[in-house]
Amino acid sequence: MDQTASDLPGAADRPDEPEHEVEDAFDRLVEEGEDRLRRPLLPLLSVGLLGGIDVGTGLLAYLVVKHETGSGLLAGLAFSVGFVALLLARSELFTENFLVPVTAVVARRGTLAQLARLWGTTLLTNLLAGWVITWIIMTALPDLASTAVESARHFVDLGVGRESFALAVLAGAVITLMTRMQHATEAVGVKLVPAVLFGALLAGTQLLHSVLDSLLMFAALHVGAPFGYADWARTAAWAVLGNVVGGLVLVTAVRLLRVPHRVAEERRSQEA
Repeated sequence: MDQTASDLPGAADRPDEPEHEVEDAFDRLVEEGEDRLRRPLLPLLSVGLLGGIDVGTGLLAYLVVKHETGSGLLAGLAFSVGFVALLLARSELFTENFLVPVTAVVARRGTLAQLARLWGTTLLTNLLAGWVITWIIMTALPDLASTAVESARHFVDLGVGRESFALAVLAGAVITLMTRMQHATEAVGVKLVPAVLFGALLAGTQLLHSVLDSLLMFAALHVGAPFGYADWARTAAWAVLGNVVGGLVLVTAVRLLRVPHRVAEERRSQEA
């Protein structure tokens, strides 16, 4: 008589494979999140600065392609080179630090103070490096000035409102989902796929991303944009808020609902 898979010895004792993979991914998130939260200051500054430079290379590709073709979608695809650089160089963006370190904090493998330190340092270093790299880009390629100003004005003109907040929420969700997909595997080749797809989606659809669009506005400001740094600060602060909501509420919180037993186990292990 043929045996089904459920009839085989020990089959009932084996965990469901998809669930087992989810738990493995959770464990990887906790371990990496704890490492990020406890990272010494100099390495933390380094990965944040490099993250700003990497996104700057993607912005360079975006501006060149949009200047030459006029197509935002093609420019968005070109921008994905920045996310590929982030992945392969192991640098970090502020918005990549929602799922991973927050999971570690929820599992009580880190503190809120450590999370605030990570977020604040990464965001500031991303922006600092981005300001410098965009100055270099616009100095080296002044023909891109009109494209930079036109692209940046789109976000400034949106202002602080429902539409811009929704775009920021979507941007936070997109980046956090990309992070989740990349942590589902250890194969670098597979991780490149979401880097390209979500990078193109983010830039090609003009979602409001706190770092990317800040760099775009910096590029415009370097060449005499019809708006000022106060406009940038208002837009960037609104983008940060929306990005956090999108990343934490739409992706991270929902993801943690998948493994409540593992969260409870981690918390108990820290209390022991």
